[in-house]
Amino acid sequence: MLNIQNLHVTTEGKDILKGINLLIKPGEVHAIMGPNGAGKTTLAMSLMGNPNYQFKMQNAKFKINDKNMFKLTPEERARAGLFVSFQHPVSVIGVSVLAFLRTAYKALHPQKPIKLSEFKETVKKSLLQVGLPEDFMQRSINEGFSGGEKKRMEIVQLLVLKPRYAILDEIDSGLDIDSLRIIAKAVAKIVKKQKMGILLITHYQRILHYLKPDFVHVLKEGKIAASDGMALVTKIERKGYATI
Repeated sequence: MLNIQNLHVTTEGKDILKGINLLIKPGEVHAIMGPNGAGKTTLAMSLMGNPNYQFKMQNAKFKINDKNMFKLTPEERARAGLFVSFQHPVSVIGVSVLAFLRTAYKALHPQKPIKLSEFKETVKKSLLQVGLPEDFMQRSINEGFSGGEKKRMEIVQLLVLKPRYAILDEIDSGLDIDSLRIIAKAVAKIVKKQKMGILLITHYQRILHYLKPDFVHVLKEGKIAASDGMALVTKIERKGYATI
């Protein structure tokens, strides 16, 4: 399980998260919604180990399968099974998608060697699953990609690297309706197949109607103000966050 208890996070001297509690089991999809400035991206960045965010560790827990994540570097957290899909993916000129994924896969799964030909086929299938042509594997990471293509490429990484738990930070922002359906379908499929736990951060309700999360949480002023199922999404659609 991914277990977060009493999580407090500061950045630039400001208290952003003020006691977050979350328990995500294998195969569960949790969605976090909330107004701008509530701390949603801070949650993603701090969990992955961005040094600009500091934990207040007194009486706090952050574990994956009983392994303490607090003192681990980002790469160690990745090896422990954590993955973050970024809100604003960066371009890496000169590093091909295939080379990047191959290197990352070897680092994360040293016990599962795979031939290059087989790995290429895996990447090809993952690209096609999100509607990208196979020649994308030879292109530099995100160089010249549209906003939607960058978001799809984040899901390709998810499909290939197969983490235990994934934090998807606004993976739906800037997507048209067709891209949204494709991404939601791909995520739902790997959740079912790999029993992957998902923490989906979003501003919009549309993707939730396709992905159908097990739990929906509203983050306000650094705290989880409400938790429920899709009924909470319906309430937000009707009345906004003011009533939460």
